[in-house]
Amino acid sequence: MDILLALAGSFALLVISVTHGVFVAYPLLATLGLLIAVLHRRGFSLRSLMKMSIAGSQKSFSVIGILLIIGAVTAVWMAAGTVPAIVYYGIQLINPNLFVLCAFLLTSFVSFLIGTSFGAASTIGTALMIMARGSSVDPHLVAGAIIAGAYWGDRCSPMSSSANLVAIVTQTDLYQNIRNMLTTAWLPLGLSCLIYGVISFFYPVQNTSSSLSIELANLFDLNLLTLLPAIVILVLALLKVEVKQAMLWSIAAGVVLSITLQHDTILQILQFAFTGFYLEQESPIRSILAGGGIVSMMRVSAIVVISTAIAGVLTGTNALQLVQRFLQSLRSQSGLFAGTTLVSIAASAFGCTQAIAILLTAELVKPQYETHYEDKQISADRLAIDLENTAVVIAPLIPWNIAGLVPATVLMSDSGFIPFAIYLYLIPLCCWLLLRFRDRPSETTEFPKKS
Repeated sequence: MDILLALAGSFALLVISVTHGVFVAYPLLATLGLLIAVLHRRGFSLRSLMKMSIAGSQKSFSVIGILLIIGAVTAVWMAAGTVPAIVYYGIQLINPNLFVLCAFLLTSFVSFLIGTSFGAASTIGTALMIMARGSSVDPHLVAGAIIAGAYWGDRCSPMSSSANLVAIVTQTDLYQNIRNMLTTAWLPLGLSCLIYGVISFFYPVQNTSSSLSIELANLFDLNLLTLLPAIVILVLALLKVEVKQAMLWSIAAGVVLSITLQHDTILQILQFAFTGFYLEQESPIRSILAGGGIVSMMRVSAIVVISTAIAGVLTGTNALQLVQRFLQSLRSQSGLFAGTTLVSIAASAFGCTQAIAILLTAELVKPQYETHYEDKQISADRLAIDLENTAVVIAPLIPWNIAGLVPATVLMSDSGFIPFAIYLYLIPLCCWLLLRFRDRPSETTEFPKKS
C-alpha cells in the first residue's frame, strides 16, 4: 500500500509539473527520493537502493550520446537550409482538395527525414495550421492529422531519439527494428490515408499559398542541394552504417552547405550545434525556425537518466509484483501485446513523457517476453516492435503527456486533437488484431532474421 501511495503522490506531482510548465526532472527526482525512502522503511539498505538506481541509470548512457548528436544534427540542418527546404518544397506539394490527407502525409515525410515529432510539428506543422486557420477546416482535425503524421516519422526514422532509445533498451539492431516497424505500419497507414482522404473531401481549403514559403526563400538559399544532409542519412541507413557515424557524416555535409550556401562561419556553426539554431535577422518566422543543439538534449538526457534510475529501483526491489503477476498470466502473443498496451498506457499517464513510458514499460514486461519466447533474439525483437507499437504511439494520446502536449501547444491547439490522431489508435489496434488472428498453440511469430 505504501508503494501505491508513493506512486500516486508521484503521479500527482508529475501532472502538476506538466500543467504548470515545471521541468519534469524535478518531480522525477522527488519520485526517486520518495521511493527510496519508502523502500528503506521496508528493510532495503540505502546502499543497495543507491546501487540499484545507479545500475539503472547506467543503461541510459549509451543513448545519451545519440541524443546529443541528434541535437547537433537538428541545429546544423536548420543552418544549412535543409529543414527550411523540406518545409518549402513540402508546401508546394499540397493538394487543396486533399488537405487533411496531405497534412498527414507531409508531416510523416518531414518527421521521418528529421527524426523528431516536435521539429516536424513546429516547421511543416505550423505552416499547415496557418493554411487551415485561413479556411473552414476544423483546426483540431488538422492538428490531429499533423501529430499522427509526426509520430509516424518519429517511430520509423533512424534519426529518432525514441527509436534509438528502444533499440538500446532492448539491445536490438536499430535498422532491423525499422524494417520490422515498416512491416507493421502499412495496414494502419493505408487505413489512415483512406480515412483522412474521405474527410478531406468535406474540408477542402481555398488556397495553399503561404507567406511562410516566401519568407523561407528570402532567408535561405534554397535548392535541391540543401537536401543533401537528409539524403546522406537515408543512404547511409540503407547501407546499414552505424547510426552515430551516419549522423556525423550528415553533420559534415550540413557544415559544408552552411558555409558555402548560407555563408555562416565555422564559429557560428559550432555555436548553433551547441546552443541551437536561431535566425540573427528579424523575421516573422524567427520563433518557428529555432531550436536543436546539444544543450536542448541535455534536459531530455536528464529525464532519461532519472527515469532509468527509478526503473532500476522498482525492478531491483520487485516493487511492482502485482503487474508482474498479471503479465505472467498472459499466455498468447495477442494477450501479451494487450498486457504491454495496458502497461504502456499506465506508464504514459504516470511518466508524462514518452521516454519514461518506454523505459518503464520495457522494464516491467521484459521478463515475460523472455519467458514467452525461447529464442533470446526473437524475444528482444518482439519486445522492441511491441514497444514501438504501444508506448511510442500511446504517449501522445495522454492529454498531460508532453509527447502530445508540446506539439499541440506549438500548433495552437489543445487536447481536442486527440480524437483525430487516427493513426496512433490504428497502430496498436491493427497489431493486436493481427496477433489475435495468428495465435496458435505453441507458435511464435518470427521477424526476418538479420542479413
